[in-house]
This record gives sequence, structure tokens and C-alpha cells, in this order.
Amino acid sequence: MPLEIKKTVQQMVDEANSQIETLSLAEAMKIHGQPGVTFIDIRDPRELWRDGTIPGAINVTRGMLEMWIDPKSPYAKDYFQTGNKFVFFCAGAWRSALSTKTAQDMGLTPVAHFEGGFGAWKKAGGPVETVEPKK
Repeated sequence: MPLEIKKTVQQMVDEANSQIETLSLAEAMKIHGQPGVTFIDIRDPRELWRDGTIPGAINVTRGMLEMWIDPKSPYAKDYFQTGNKFVFFCAGAWRSALSTKTAQDMGLTPVAHFEGGFGAWKKAGGPVETVEPKK
């Protein structure tokens, strides 16, 4: 018997997008590198090794996001306590929409993601840096 999905991933992404800030690619490129703005790359490390990342972005894998945001978690990361604006991105803006919604639901503000994700950033000629696997 096939699984009956109550909500598709597309529905979840659409719902998240209706409740979060989505920057245009141009807006994201404009605020990149500004003081008080932190870009969060939620892609898997293998994607970073293969495709690179946006310079200065912090890699937070999707599976650790909640634990790293929560200041009471033993895995909490200090950079989430800075009060910066956090701009999430992934390859195509699905995972980042869900991550931005999760972060917002947890009380992290201000948060946003941008249209098209890293794929759109790279295609538009945005700066990209190489990421080497950790040894």
C-alpha cells in the first residue's frame, strides 16, 4: 500500500514561502558582505565540495539547524546569537525556504532566503569560492 502524503514537499515549501521573507537574487547580492548580514549555506558538504559556496557563508547542514540555533542546546553555535540578519540558501531555494521557516518559528530574527538559491547565484555570476573537503 503506497504512503498517503498529507502534505507534499511543494505544499510545504509554498506554505513556508507565504510566511517568510524571500529576497530577490539582486537584493541578496546587494546585501552580501554587509556588516550584520550572515549567509547560511544549508547544503550538504558534498555539494559545497563539488560546486563551491558564496564567500563568507557558514555551512549549517539541514540536519543540525535546530540544534545549532537553540542557545540551550549542547550544539548551539554562537554566531546564531549575534542578532545578525541570516540569509539562508541551498541549491534551488526549497530547503532554504523550509529552513528559514524553521528558524523563524524558533524565534531567530531577522531571517530570509533568496529566490533561485545557489544555482541562480552562480548562473548570475555571483562570487563563488571553492570549498575543500576537511581532512
